[in-house]
Amino acid sequence: MSDVTYYVAMPFLIDADGSPVAGTAEECQSSTAALRRAEALARGAGHIGAIAFSRSGDPMTGEFGDATLLRKFGNVPEDLATL
Repeated sequence: MSDVTYYVAMPFLIDADGSPVAGTAEECQSSTAALRRAEALARGAGHIGAIAFSRSGDPMTGEFGDATLLRKFGNVPEDLATL
């Protein structure tokens, strides 16, 4: 099977300790849809920001490349690799 690209929007919230944490990721149909959804999520109640990203790979083998950040909205941690 050939590589497939997934587009995702993911909000960020503040946990009980006051640290930013990733919320539930939502798969989108396109990069444009991921950008729109992330922008809306960033303004949602309890959210401090959101990101839109893509990730490509082969779902049959489970091998995927690193995520590619499309855009950040609001207050999102600088180092997303630690999440």
